[in-house]
Amino acid sequence: MQIRVGYELIYDCPQPTPMVLMLNVHHTRAADLAVPDRLVADPPVPIHAYRDGFGNWCSRIVAPAGRTRLFASGIVNDTGEPEVTAKSAYQHTIDDLPDDALVFLLARRSKSSKRYSTSAFVEKRKPTRRPGG
Repeated sequence: MQIRVGYELIYDCPQPTPMVLMLNVHHTRAADLAVPDRLVADPPVPIHAYRDGFGNWCSRIVAPAGRTRLFASGIVNDTGEPEVTAKSAYQHTIDDLPDDALVFLLARRSKSSKRYSTSAFVEKRKPTRRPGG
């Protein structure tokens, strides 16, 4: 079977904004791509692709001030079968993890991450009201 994959992301940046994007099909499925999922930017900007330390494809851009549209569309050949799962895999608790792994669980230390994590926490606690109810 063939599965169409893709996305459209639209950003409004107040100034030129560097971005690191991780939007491609995982490299282990690259051979299954009937149509590659190539990143396109509108307006066009230089796109620098690289592999990170985990083998993921990443793309670097500098989005210009104003509206930037990022999109891609591709087709993946797939068997339709579920992925193999390790039924005996154990879910570790945080206190079981080695100290070296904890850095991957921390939020970035920046004003924006603090603002977003706080607002998400506050919004989560607010009761939601539905119109008429």
